[in-house]
Amino acid sequence: MNINILAGGPEQYLPKQEELDFTNEWWVGVDRGVHTLLKFGIVPMAAFGDFDSVSESELIEIQKKLQKLHIFPSEKNETDLEIAFNWALTQKPRTINIYGATGGRIDHLMGNIQLLAANDFLEREERPEVYIIDNKNKLTVLPPGSYDVKQEPGMKYISFVPVTEEVKGLTLTGFKYPLENSHIKRGSTLCISNELISDYGNFSYSDGILMVISSSD
Repeated sequence: MNINILAGGPEQYLPKQEELDFTNEWWVGVDRGVHTLLKFGIVPMAAFGDFDSVSESELIEIQKKLQKLHIFPSEKNETDLEIAFNWALTQKPRTINIYGATGGRIDHLMGNIQLLAANDFLEREERPEVYIIDNKNKLTVLPPGSYDVKQEPGMKYISFVPVTEEVKGLTLTGFKYPLENSHIKRGSTLCISNELISDYGNFSYSDGILMVISSSD
């Protein structure tokens, strides 16, 4: 099972509508993302938010169409997306794709990335694959290990960004710029804009937390 979450970021940063699966996936709306899903003709299975980014008439429409609508006060300790993300984790999906989480406010973007980098999430025994996706990028955060990666349509570059102070033992195979057991400190741009030289590659590392970003040109 996959869960797609649509947050309330600017619509122009969403992938093209034909690239999104609105038929065979679970969709969850967050704040204005609920209104966007309804505009696309999709009634999400659940929705979360304080809904301070929709008009009164839009909220009335949302309340009419949704059975599982969770409204929270504006003053709270978690963002709307964090609440929806934590709920999605309880459903034990194989993959969580988060859309509408980039563009607009940088603090929201950084907070959204922090959800993927939280120790409580990365240390879960049953941890789904989680991606933040927009029209140009696909981002994930990973603990130490070995990972196969394949060339995705339209994605030319793959970048590796240390989240922790240092990522140790980074090895890249099948890339234009390979590495062997390298230590990369936070703030380094060494691993920005790498490219696969075939359909598949592999990266591995022994310590630290790494952000992996696939991007189009």
